[in-house]
Amino acid sequence: MRIWQTIDRARTPEKTDLVLSHSDGEFLIRANGRFLMSSSMHGSEEALSTLGCEEARRLDAPTVLIGGLGIGFTLRAALDVLPAGATVVVAELLAAVVAWNRGPLAHLAGHPLQDPRVVVEVGDVMALLPKRRGRFDAILLDVDNGPAALSQEGNSLLYGTRGTETLRRALVAGGTLAVWSAAADEKYERQLKRGGFDVASQLVRAHAGQGSEDHVIFLGRKRPDDAQPRGDDKRGRPVSKSKRGKRR
Repeated sequence: MRIWQTIDRARTPEKTDLVLSHSDGEFLIRANGRFLMSSSMHGSEEALSTLGCEEARRLDAPTVLIGGLGIGFTLRAALDVLPAGATVVVAELLAAVVAWNRGPLAHLAGHPLQDPRVVVEVGDVMALLPKRRGRFDAILLDVDNGPAALSQEGNSLLYGTRGTETLRRALVAGGTLAVWSAAADEKYERQLKRGGFDVASQLVRAHAGQGSEDHVIFLGRKRPDDAQPRGDDKRGRPVSKSKRGKRR
């Protein structure tokens, strides 16, 4: 049986208890005793950045927002693909999580907070977004366990109708929204489409090797205000498969 050593504790505004622990080189964060994230499983967090920054990486000076610092792997992957002129804003709810990433977790992702392209904003990402309308070329969300498997009920605002509209307004025209999720969620996909995004989803592995869980990255491209969702007719009704044509 593995013995886990508690390194530190923190409490969210909703009074969720977070515990950072360590065992045999692995670091673990639990929320109210339930698994939240591990340093040994970060393939899907890295995929969030590589997929979400596919367009932004082609720009000379993109501005990217990461919602949720976690253990730093999403931030590291974004920094690795973005140009020297990029600005990466990290919105993290808890100052304690930022401190963990400057302290015991810093080495795991190669000290990403030391990169001069990084700006850390401590606070709720929902409070930050309205102040940055039309600012971001890409927004990468890794908050909680995604749209459905929430450890904090307050995070449902971010994934609801209001949150979707707030995210859309914070993006530049044609900007990318990438959302990490523990599982597929057709309801959330439909909401993104209704909220002004052309949407695709991609299965990604939590880590390399057999037995790895599949996680999901939702990718949304901001549509112009007067554009119809792809696959809908001018009245917003779904188009049948026969009208869409066959996949090549």
